[in-house]
Amino acid sequence: MSGPERDPRTAEHPPTEQPTAAQLAADPSAEQPAAGQPRRSGLRNPEGAVRGLGAGTLSLEALVLLLAIQPIRVVGGDFGGAAIGAVVALAVAAALLAGMMRRPWAWHAGTVLQGLLMLAGLLHWSLLALGIIFALVWAYALHVRRTILG
Repeated sequence: MSGPERDPRTAEHPPTEQPTAAQLAADPSAEQPAAGQPRRSGLRNPEGAVRGLGAGTLSLEALVLLLAIQPIRVVGGDFGGAAIGAVVALAVAAALLAGMMRRPWAWHAGTVLQGLLMLAGLLHWSLLALGIIFALVWAYALHVRRTILG
């Protein structure tokens, strides 16, 4: 290949023109959406992207909780059946919520789940540490959701 080749898709769908810096300086409203229109995030499907972020966060939390059972038992010592049951229940709840992110109440339930995980810190201090870490990650996911969706 001895030269620049053209992608045949660009001839069919020319790229949309973005305002140049000079045009933005001359007309600052060129970047702002008109009144009553939602702000564009640049994503093709912003709702889907945000749902994916929430589902990914909850899926990762479920996996970490299940994988943390054995190290907590070995290192922590006093980690009984009730604590293991609570961790498994929280992991199952996180996995179920990850699949329900299309529902608007799932975001609120995810927030409650983070509180329950921190409350499980009464059973073992490492669960409190995991709860704080995932609460911070969840807070960031909520921030991204608010930023993208408005």
